[in-house]
Amino acid sequence: MALNPRTRGPRRTLWTFAAIIIALFVLIFSVNRWGTGQLTPKLGLDLEGGTQMVLEPVLADPNAEVSSGQLEKARDIIAQRVDSNGVAEAEVSTQGGRNIVISIPGQPDAKTLDQIRKPSQLRFRAVLVTGSGIPATVTTPTSTATGTQTSEPTATTPKPVFTMDPAPTATSPATSGNAVVPPALVSETSPTAPAATSTPTATAAATPTPANASDLAWITPEIEAEFTALDCTKAGAINDFVDDPAKPLVTCSTDRVEKYILGPVELDGTDIADATSGYQSGNNGQPTNIVEVRLNFTGEGGQKFANVTTRLYALQAADQTRNRFAIVLDKQVISAPSTNAVIANGQASITGNFTIESARSLAQQLKFGALPMSFALQTQDDISPTLGKEQLGLGLLAGLIGLLLVVGYSLFQYRLLGLVTVASLIVAAVLTYGVLTLLGWSHNFRLTMAGVTGVIVAIGVTADSFIVYFERVRDEVREGRPLVTAVDSGWRRARRTILAADGVNLLAATVLYLLAASNVRGFAFTLGVTTLIDLAVVFLFTHPLVSILAHTKFFGGGHPWSGLDPERLGAKTTQPRYAGAGRFTGTPVRTAAAKEAKA
Repeated sequence: MALNPRTRGPRRTLWTFAAIIIALFVLIFSVNRWGTGQLTPKLGLDLEGGTQMVLEPVLADPNAEVSSGQLEKARDIIAQRVDSNGVAEAEVSTQGGRNIVISIPGQPDAKTLDQIRKPSQLRFRAVLVTGSGIPATVTTPTSTATGTQTSEPTATTPKPVFTMDPAPTATSPATSGNAVVPPALVSETSPTAPAATSTPTATAAATPTPANASDLAWITPEIEAEFTALDCTKAGAINDFVDDPAKPLVTCSTDRVEKYILGPVELDGTDIADATSGYQSGNNGQPTNIVEVRLNFTGEGGQKFANVTTRLYALQAADQTRNRFAIVLDKQVISAPSTNAVIANGQASITGNFTIESARSLAQQLKFGALPMSFALQTQDDISPTLGKEQLGLGLLAGLIGLLLVVGYSLFQYRLLGLVTVASLIVAAVLTYGVLTLLGWSHNFRLTMAGVTGVIVAIGVTADSFIVYFERVRDEVREGRPLVTAVDSGWRRARRTILAADGVNLLAATVLYLLAASNVRGFAFTLGVTTLIDLAVVFLFTHPLVSILAHTKFFGGGHPWSGLDPERLGAKTTQPRYAGAGRFTGTPVRTAAAKEAKA
């Protein structure tokens, strides 16, 4: 039997939608097989339980007391850092005006726990000296001006670290007047072997008063001894070092490849207004393939940064080591970019061998890394789910009952046309399951009881779209139009109503997600996701399917059990029993009005 050419477009739409669903589940199985994804949606704290940590604030001054304002600010920043991992439905609260309690669903890995509980004081320091943090397998002792022996690696290739761009051509940046200077660029490459450059000398150490934060006079014999003895590969190598903002610091990079002597703190995390990551824009405004991290400083921070970059840029030709500006988080250097321009507008760009993931990680550290205090871990315990699988089962049972009621009403009201509603709801359920499962892998989304409620509410939203569409089509049939024409004109009228209704739901979900907190955000998130799924199902499945059915003899001919019988609907004029595929059966429909006229 040849296919009707008039249904080619709807059939193509259905096949495209089927391909999208298949691709979705292929991706889910792939990330489960070769990645960290799972085959079911992740559950939230109330349904699965998780880990609870109690953190106690530790101030630099042991005699100072933590104020309620400091504690609330710390709570807000920690909550931001937790939420930056996705819609995980974690809970962050204060306890007794002294501690911060963090409850995380599931069993987070050690990296996540360390990121949350470690004391995080984001600071910017000038680089004075760099050296290899990895012990060499074969060492070559060399004598320095101070008589101290150092070793340079000859057989060990260090991992990639942040290093310098090649010095640009000898032109001074335009800093006069009100000209906005382009952001400084940073590159991260694979160095051949970071050697102990700019080794401190006895002359520098003897200088009584450093002129600025980049002055080698900060390096005392004690600092030099710490630097020489530091082995970054040893666990806890820098734990005993004091991070005093007014003094130099000996430390390592986070990957333990490079070690540093850094000058005093010149900026800290409070000077950062925002940090984002993405692809750098070219001269024409179009994105390039260069991944960058953009920094926006506050007004005061921008002025500080302008002063620092003015000094560091002047060092570029003379000393590429002291041209670097280290970003220090919890006493470790997370990046040490070079300075390639004077930045007078409070905006900087860091580029290099970034991936999107590594750039996003650095941006999050810059944005959320500044805490007004550090914290010590008091307790870490596993916690049981507050509701558990029984409540989840009851919620799913409520959803099933609601689904059955919708199906029963559809079959009663629309006869066999109601089967389209059943098929659409099944497709929507499958798509919702797949999307929520994939979001658990990509955005750490976890389904809570509030989220389950949002999914249940979505059943009514989806059913409402079907009812609007079907009733519009039936109104067109009542006007005496053939079913094929009624489907097209009814869809044009219903489409505007469906878009308006779902647009209102999506707007409400967005506002609720942005303004609410805790589990309410989970409800808003699932409501928004299922609203978008409703639009996809109605446009890509329900409408094409009805268009195809309109060209069949059973539905197009207005069979009494089709739900589109003109006589039962009280059509105003007679019409062919079947108008599909451009031909008619020749059997007129006897409408109620015709029967009365004949009588």
